[in-house]
Amino acid sequence: MRRAAAPRGDWRWPALAAILALVAPVEAVPAAQARAVKAGARVAAKAKVKTKSKAKPQTAATPAFVPVPSPAAAQVIAWIAAAQDNAGLPYAVIDKQQAALFLFDADGTPRGATPVLLGIGVGDESSPGVGAKRLEEIGPAERTTPAGRFVAKFGRAFGNQRVLWVDYANSVALHAVITTHKSEHRVARLLSPTPDDNRISFGCINVGTSFYTKTLRPRFTGKGGIVYILPDTLPLDTVFPRLRLLPYLGAPA
Repeated sequence: MRRAAAPRGDWRWPALAAILALVAPVEAVPAAQARAVKAGARVAAKAKVKTKSKAKPQTAATPAFVPVPSPAAAQVIAWIAAAQDNAGLPYAVIDKQQAALFLFDADGTPRGATPVLLGIGVGDESSPGVGAKRLEEIGPAERTTPAGRFVAKFGRAFGNQRVLWVDYANSVALHAVITTHKSEHRVARLLSPTPDDNRISFGCINVGTSFYTKTLRPRFTGKGGIVYILPDTLPLDTVFPRLRLLPYLGAPA
């Protein structure tokens, strides 16, 4: 949601030790994700048959699959928990390459995972002055979702709409999926079992309406929280330099 215009399943993970173990066996993550993708594809195929039989079209994005952390996301999640980098606030980890969000309480308890929609441009930084531009002035290459660690809080946007501002200076917010422009098929993009079609926004992060209102918003209301956005092209430890400390955190003195 851009300030100058319209906005730019219950599950559990194992304890921190098991999350740390995800970093090492890299092969296990793609295998698990492949199973999730196949399962999602089967459910999507059944949903398509029901639509043809005059079933009501789906208006809220409720994916039938749960995203699996990539090795990079698992590494960042492990570091946050070990270093307590979230400063006692709830937090979300967004993996742009997987187009997925992983949500946690302040104490590190996982609270959900969901697909996300991201900026159509591939890149890890916002163009200078992009937050002050009108939507029609922003070129496709400038429509990026920046990578980094952001202190996110709720605030007002254009039209007095309340959104979770991730990077206020560059008008990047996290909000429920927008369905104003039907030709963009944003709900269908969220429901698809792969991240290949999840690049559509001007830079904002879209999630399913139910997940946003019932799971994410209650946790970030009040003091806000931390949003970690993994990079597209930059090295992971360039975006999160303190990640290099992960092997030493918790080690005996």
